[in-house]
Amino acid sequence: MVEIKGTEEVIRVRIPKKGKREVLAIVEKMLGGRRVTVQCMDGIERMARIPGRLKRRQWVKIGDVVIIVPWDFQDEKAELIYRYKRPQAEWLRKKGYLE
Repeated sequence: MVEIKGTEEVIRVRIPKKGKREVLAIVEKMLGGRRVTVQCMDGIERMARIPGRLKRRQWVKIGDVVIIVPWDFQDEKAELIYRYKRPQAEWLRKKGYLE
């Protein structure tokens, strides 16, 4: 629960699934062409690709918290699958998921 202006609001937050190799990351740089550089919570900097199905539905900016899935055959590249909104990112920071 997150307290906003004296009222309690229940926020549903999607947590990365370790079984599906999902990792939390923070967007560092926009590269253009649906590509971004992200700093992952496992300590690796990766280039992530925003798939076409999310291109216009999720506008990604520098500093956004996202979930990525590293590629099987090239670990320094990844697929961006989810972007957290600001209250969700605050909840993750408060609960210790983000450093």
